Amino acid sequence: MDPINCSSVDLSDVLASKMSPSKILLSLTLSFLAVATTAINSLVITAILITHKLHQPANYLICSLAVTDLLVAVLVMPVSIVYIAEETWVLGPIVCHLWLGVDVTCCTCSILHLAAIALDRYRAITDAVAYSQKRTYKRAIITILALWTLSVLVSLPPLVLRKFPLEHKDGEREVMDCLIEHDHVAFTVYSTFGAFYIPLTLILVLYYKIYKAAETLRNRRGSSRLVKQTVSSVLLPGMSSDKDIALSPDTFCPVEKSFSDPSTDGERMRITSSSGNLIKVRRNPGARERRAALTFGLILGAFVVCWLPFFLKEVIVNICPNCSTSAVLTDFLTWLGYLNSLINPLIYTIFNEDFKKHLVHKCYVN
Repeated sequence: MDPINCSSVDLSDVLASKMSPSKILLSLTLSFLAVATTAINSLVITAILITHKLHQPANYLICSLAVTDLLVAVLVMPVSIVYIAEETWVLGPIVCHLWLGVDVTCCTCSILHLAAIALDRYRAITDAVAYSQKRTYKRAIITILALWTLSVLVSLPPLVLRKFPLEHKDGEREVMDCLIEHDHVAFTVYSTFGAFYIPLTLILVLYYKIYKAAETLRNRRGSSRLVKQTVSSVLLPGMSSDKDIALSPDTFCPVEKSFSDPSTDGERMRITSSSGNLIKVRRNPGARERRAALTFGLILGAFVVCWLPFFLKEVIVNICPNCSTSAVLTDFLTWLGYLNSLINPLIYTIFNEDFKKHLVHKCYVN
């Protein structure tokens, strides 16, 4: 009887520890983040697919980013929640290998999408007329395929050549870890620089140039071209051609709108003349630049806050043999990176007035 009672007590202790209030609260919080990430990215994808006005090459990158972040929410986050709740890997080595592959590839692809969108914004702002002609559906598809291919090339070598997980003792039980460890620093440098540090450098440089370009346009409005722009900002029906609009000094982005473009709502007000003609007058010439600076600041800030701590930890732990982090800190930094997949659609779409307008209209029609 004693062995049976001891076993019963041990089992109860294990169940009690697994169902502790703190662990339940943590699991529910992480599950909420996973569901929210799934819902918001699904909303973005659906809005682009069902709204005809949003079927533009510029929005393909946004849709592809949402698909990538959706994969993180559906395939990566739930498994991570189980891993954290169990405090050991219980799904076997094969699932571990697959999960790590999907995790690293999708997160890398999400980061590379942010760099590609920054490049797209830069070219659209600094070379609006010429780039609007090059921005085709075929080019967008090729860019997306290139991003996924590059993500696999960055993620695959460190994943294949990593140390495979082995069971080890943790007190009285056998546990297994599912993580990426290497014997050589070169793999760490290759993976971290390819997945984060190089894209981060590119994003910083491009957004700096975007900011300077926006400042240049604002300065032009306030100096020698003020009178000309005031005239060109008043559009009477039948008086302006497409070419005039495309070459207008007010052009901050191509005529084609995307979610990543700063919204222009509120920049023009409508005035009806005595003859009944509709006149559009620019109400706040600097509003677009200020909104663009805010949007780019949110994008860059969220990206750095979410991913920089994780990749700093990866470099330090793999380069310094005596350095290590607790499981709690590792999980926190990992989920801080996952959180970027929730923030991305919020910044690129939900905070954009044009997106909300299309979404509300679609919900009202349906």
